[in-house]
Amino acid sequence: MSRIGRRIAFDYGDVRIGMAVCDPDGILATPLATLQSKDPSLKKLIAEFIDEYEPVKLYVGQPKLLSGADGTAVSKVMAFSEMLTSNFDIPVVLVDERLSTVSAARQLRESGVNAKDARSVIDSAAAVAILEQGLANERK
Repeated sequence: MSRIGRRIAFDYGDVRIGMAVCDPDGILATPLATLQSKDPSLKKLIAEFIDEYEPVKLYVGQPKLLSGADGTAVSKVMAFSEMLTSNFDIPVVLVDERLSTVSAARQLRESGVNAKDARSVIDSAAAVAILEQGLANERK
């Protein structure tokens, strides 16, 4: 059984990091923010979100190829996950993110949003997909 409390998910990328948060019951995941990966104050910005939302768990999208093998960005994602683990006393769980960005872009396109004009929206929407997968895994 899953704990009551918010969770935050991250879709890590070389340029941007999409974030999503869920309600305390883990039912509704919504986009939260898009941060710049190279921002010198990244840890501080993440800490502000953690202080505000007080999550009980953090999810990070784990890049995998369709075959199931680790994607090329896995080392950067692992370093980001380690940064979260070492700076915040909250469990960090990796979630298979295959097709999360593709799915988010398709959903935005279907709702009339131009994907090129909305890259930051795509990143936070991908974080929603990661969070939804993490929540689904909790319910298994």
